[in-house]
Amino acid sequence: MPYLKEAYHGELQRERWGLNPVAQLDSYKGLYFATFDPEAPPLREYLGEMTWYLDTFFDRREGGIEVIGGMHKWIMPCNWKFPAENFGGDAYHVPWSHLSAVKTAFSTGITTKPETTGSMVSPGNGHIVICVGPNDIGDPPMPEILDYERQIRPEIEKRLGPQSGLINPIVGTMFPNFSMLRATSRTFRVWQPRGPDKTEVWSWVYTDKAAPAHVKEAIRLAGVRGFSPSGTFEQDDMDNWQECTRTCRGVVSRRAVLNTQMGLGHERFDEGLNAWASDFRMSESNHRQFYRRWAQVMTGASWTEMPRSNGWAGAGHAGHE
Repeated sequence: MPYLKEAYHGELQRERWGLNPVAQLDSYKGLYFATFDPEAPPLREYLGEMTWYLDTFFDRREGGIEVIGGMHKWIMPCNWKFPAENFGGDAYHVPWSHLSAVKTAFSTGITTKPETTGSMVSPGNGHIVICVGPNDIGDPPMPEILDYERQIRPEIEKRLGPQSGLINPIVGTMFPNFSMLRATSRTFRVWQPRGPDKTEVWSWVYTDKAAPAHVKEAIRLAGVRGFSPSGTFEQDDMDNWQECTRTCRGVVSRRAVLNTQMGLGHERFDEGLNAWASDFRMSESNHRQFYRRWAQVMTGASWTEMPRSNGWAGAGHAGHE
């Protein structure tokens, strides 16, 4: 408390005016999460099967990750759920929204290639991940990074286990608003709601701590060029999210029904992944999972009323959720 004696004349009772303590604080692989709700489930239970997918981003090598530089912060005129759903399930927009960035080699454009395999994967509790095939390369198209990824592939497979031979997670959202990306650049971010039509982004660029210096520098540059306030992909996405938010507030738009049927009925529970997975690499199956969980959280009177499994409560449907 600066100038406690002079400005407050020593009369402020600091013990009465501190920060509100959180009810629970826990960490996973160096990521810290807190909640003000003492009745919320423990972190590991909340994460469930999402833990392995977090490992594919943050614990691929011994020592985990480190942040490069500081935090980027900016405000977007959009609802927070648009970026959260986008990072967790929207591969469909890439061939059109990001076509210029892909053509100019800011990205490998892995989700735009007809030969790419993969699935939309939902490990449960609203967590959603975009995955390509185990041999599909979605890393930033910079020689230093691609060479590095080839060199460490055996180590990653050994560390992550046989599941890494089934799927390659490249971007995802841990419900509700923590997202991570390992394609085009390396970033994780929190979508901070600032009202129904405004979102503050807290974004970091990260890298494997064990990566050599020249690889870390390449990842830093990829982060600035692709996913940052001035990044090629970021600007495309922000324009989409802003216009979607603006359009949805219109009188006529609010009367319309939203169609989210892409891939409906073409998903399955995959025993190998221990998660629900779409039959095709493009699907809105993760969108339906995300908004179903959001509806449960918004309407549930307590945590005990909400399912905590990776099963679905019936088939998905189109409509406002």
